[in-house]
Amino acid sequence: MPNSVSNSIYEALAGIRLIDPHTHINPYTPASTTLADLLGYHYYTELAHSSGMPKSHIEEAGIPPDELVRRLVLNLSSIENTAQYRWLIEICRRFFDFDGDRLDASNWEAVYAAAEKKMSLADWPQSVLDQSNVESVFLTNDFDDTLDGFDTDTYVPCLRTDDLVFHLAKSETQQRLQECSQVDLDGSLTGLRAALEQRFEHFVSRGARACAISLPPSFEPTPVADGRAKTALNEILRRGLSADPSNQAAVSRHVFWTLAELCDEFGIPFDLMIGVNRGVYADGVYQGQDLYDSRVSLIQYRELFNAFPDLKFPISVLASVTNQELVSYAWIFPNVITNGHWWYSNTPSFITRDATARLEAVPCTKQIGYYSDAYKLEFVWPKFDMYRRILSNILADHFVIGSQWSEERAIELGRRVLRDNVELIFPKPKSIDRTVADKLRTQRVTTEGTWIESDPSADGDASSFATVRIEDTPANSAETLDPLPSEDEIKAVDLDDVELLTGNAAITDHETLAADVDLEPLDVGDLTGDTDDKGAEKIQMLRGDGSFEADEESLKVKPDPMTGELRFPNPSEKDETELPGTETDEYDTLEDESSQ
Repeated sequence: MPNSVSNSIYEALAGIRLIDPHTHINPYTPASTTLADLLGYHYYTELAHSSGMPKSHIEEAGIPPDELVRRLVLNLSSIENTAQYRWLIEICRRFFDFDGDRLDASNWEAVYAAAEKKMSLADWPQSVLDQSNVESVFLTNDFDDTLDGFDTDTYVPCLRTDDLVFHLAKSETQQRLQECSQVDLDGSLTGLRAALEQRFEHFVSRGARACAISLPPSFEPTPVADGRAKTALNEILRRGLSADPSNQAAVSRHVFWTLAELCDEFGIPFDLMIGVNRGVYADGVYQGQDLYDSRVSLIQYRELFNAFPDLKFPISVLASVTNQELVSYAWIFPNVITNGHWWYSNTPSFITRDATARLEAVPCTKQIGYYSDAYKLEFVWPKFDMYRRILSNILADHFVIGSQWSEERAIELGRRVLRDNVELIFPKPKSIDRTVADKLRTQRVTTEGTWIESDPSADGDASSFATVRIEDTPANSAETLDPLPSEDEIKAVDLDDVELLTGNAAITDHETLAADVDLEPLDVGDLTGDTDDKGAEKIQMLRGDGSFEADEESLKVKPDPMTGELRFPNPSEKDETELPGTETDEYDTLEDESSQ
């Protein structure tokens, strides 16, 4: 494989301004403040601990940042062969003017000082984004995050739902949900759904483009019957963590399924990260305790994928060994999307194998090539650059050389998986036209007598929502209803069935009405005539009307083609459902004449 082909593709891909679709960045402190923020990344602490560095030397309370860096640097020599160490050196070179290939006792203090000086600049986060050629990054926001005080175009909100699904039995989680949603968890499934729905409304109105969750290998998402779910919910609200594990599991499955319904309703992808076992290494350092489990299988998600055909599921698998199954599911299911190279599969050899398999077997529109999973902005560049170089080699080898593609065509494929698909799969929420929204506020009536009103927000680019009881709705409301309103909607509006108008004004007084009344009685003819054999008067048909005999077809109600109103067909009208040419001889005659 000529290096020039791969290098040419790489240069083109490096010029693409990126959107990072999954990070753990804090939008209030997105970049590092000292070198300790970089070396404190769990990859380095867990590798150093694995190499023999005592956990107490890493997590000692109150340790100064420069001392933590010194300790870690002295224990990094055994990991210089790793991809993670390469990220660290590339960060120092790109951002801190470092020209070495090893961080050790002889140079770490100079690098620390240079880094601290640059990191103290007010525009440091934006400088890192620009140097990394990154337009925006997706966040991982707690469900009760206010999402205030940061630029949501650059730092894109994402609703993380692990606590809602797996920790709702905790009183702390229940209290957080009630406080942020302003909905009481009263034991009803309606109340729980209203609280979850309010969180979606809050997030989507502020630009959220995904809902995400990390799932253990044992989890199997299936719907739970309402009765079972209500019983389980009442027990966890009453007993908390002491509730029977089966009831906690039932609530988890119910909440998860409800989240999928809400993702489908609000039109945002449900980002699933599947297969992590928490706390496998109990004595590990912070975030260095979790591992994958090869017993996970996507067959556990078959009912979910089948139940929501229009909902996009970007899927991350924790281990490369699960990648072939993911490729197969993305091959078959239109709504399954391969997403990045997560955690233990995020090293060059695994990425090469997994990305090649995806590019060879999965439609190019259904692949999100990479995300950084970074906790600080500085890590976005070296991680993406590692992927770009691997992707360039695959495109050069398998497509330009192997399939005789042009470099331009290979670059276009690279651009699609690097950037274009992120925008396609995670589109920005649609803005709301204020003038239209003011006139026609969205109403969704529920079976328990509430509707959800959607009003334009202050900035006009999203919606804020409030739940209104129908009985609290003002009389004579002028809200626009559906063409076929429900009984609850009719009662809520509290308008007369018929409103008399003169010109554009309503007739509100009896004098105006009396002036328009035609006092001449309507001649309807003789409605009564001879008596029948029982002595009752027969009703005479009006002039021009024919006889009517009920049959099976005539008793079927059909929608009016203009209004949608259900009514009995008029036997004198042509049945517009009949095919042309089957109705009358007159039609046949006209058709014959037009064909000549």
